[in-house]
Amino acid sequence: MAGTSSRSNRGAGSRSSRWLKVAFIALLAVLALLVLNAFALDNETESAGVNVAGGQLINTTSGQIQVLDTPAEPGMGVDGLPPQAGSGIPAVAVMLAPPVVLIHGSGGAIDWWEDLIPLLAEQGRRVIAVDMLGYGGSEKPSGGYSIESQASLIAQVLSKLDVDSAAVVGHSLGGKVATALAEGSPDLVAGLAILDISPDSSYGGLSGMAKAARLPVLGQALWRIAPDFMVRRNLEQAFVPGFEVPDRFVDDVRAMTYPAYRDSARESETYTDEKPLDERLQDLGLPLLVVFGEQDQLYPARESLSAYAAIPGVETVLIPEAGHSPNVETPEKTAAILGRFVNSLAPEPVARPGLAQQAARKSRQRDNVQSRPGREEGNQGNRPGQGQNPGQESNRGGNQPGA
Repeated sequence: MAGTSSRSNRGAGSRSSRWLKVAFIALLAVLALLVLNAFALDNETESAGVNVAGGQLINTTSGQIQVLDTPAEPGMGVDGLPPQAGSGIPAVAVMLAPPVVLIHGSGGAIDWWEDLIPLLAEQGRRVIAVDMLGYGGSEKPSGGYSIESQASLIAQVLSKLDVDSAAVVGHSLGGKVATALAEGSPDLVAGLAILDISPDSSYGGLSGMAKAARLPVLGQALWRIAPDFMVRRNLEQAFVPGFEVPDRFVDDVRAMTYPAYRDSARESETYTDEKPLDERLQDLGLPLLVVFGEQDQLYPARESLSAYAAIPGVETVLIPEAGHSPNVETPEKTAAILGRFVNSLAPEPVARPGLAQQAARKSRQRDNVQSRPGREEGNQGNRPGQGQNPGQESNRGGNQPGA
């Protein structure tokens, strides 16, 4: 009996030992796969290709960059009205205002400006939207994603498009790239408008899988296996609660390589850790507009605007209906806000005497019509210097937002 029991115990121990060995080997295999996956994704690259209608590829020192260059539609102004009636600025100012350059945020691409581009073009201005390196249809190398490098590539693109001065608009991460563009090529930037980006990483940022995906080994694994619903859930942070994320934005994330995603996020934090964005913008001394959606889920809107409000001459605007992406959520209102800012960057009309005289003559004719009895009340909203459109708050010259 004792011998039988001893043999039984030895058999059970042997089976247990075999299972432990199998489990250990399986664990080693999983770890090996994770390491191999991390190595493969870290070295992943992808060539450029046009993926938006009307897009073109422009060669730079780091690869091809996709650009959508939309010409102006003459005769229109802010809010889709004739320039004088819409903006309170003579038509010549609209005609002489610089082109608008649009730079998307992290995980984005040109299509995040899809609804905004035609509205800006209808205001009578050329609009140039750029896919940053590693995004959209642009080339995706294994490295080279610093904020300064991205800005340098955009400067190269604008040079090849014969743009010598522009109003540069950056959304989220794009706001940092726009700032770096002004730092590196100050003559190229007539004015800056940044949408929903805090001065530095201490204000908040991405959470959940979007943050976990940057971790070594685990991040690459999540990047590989994450289903679309998980990508969509993380993208929901970029909008007001309840916003339905378009499928094309999920596709934009899927189109990225892992190095582009991870390194862009790391370089973004490095850029503002070295020097906060509000300090960089103050040093530039350029015309500046800062826009935030009041319901931004990534950064505290009012606290961020308060930091920027200390910059002399800045205009800050809070959009109550919007979250982190007013360019997507409230394109008409955002286009109107940007249009007025871009118009303010126009050179003095005297630089074009013929146009200036024509605009002045039309302005006098309009003033005569407005001064007639019975027309006063109907033209209240078209005068220069009137208050903001309903549903937004604006402050100039350092006033506290929402005051």
